[in-house]
Amino acid sequence: MARVTSKMQVTLPRSLAERYGIRPGDDMRFEADGAFIRIVPPNAVAAGDLDVEARLRLFDAATERQHAREAARPRPVAAGRGWTRDELYDRGRPAAD
Repeated sequence: MARVTSKMQVTLPRSLAERYGIRPGDDMRFEADGAFIRIVPPNAVAAGDLDVEARLRLFDAATERQHAREAARPRPVAAGRGWTRDELYDRGRPAAD
């Protein structure tokens, strides 16, 4: 979380600056986006400016990054629930004689 200074300035975290290629002296664009403020780096290309093939390439690259993140994250081992699906359907019903 960043804090706004008395001069209405905000410090951008180094990791984000490096990720998006932002350098000291770059002009950033601020856009109102509903209840949010979007900060747009100077080298950003709007999705509407890209053709379908370029947007699909970006989407595929983002999907691969997400799959890599999910593969690196260990999944918890499922423990027994203590009940079966059949027991769930019969729960609360009177026992058949």
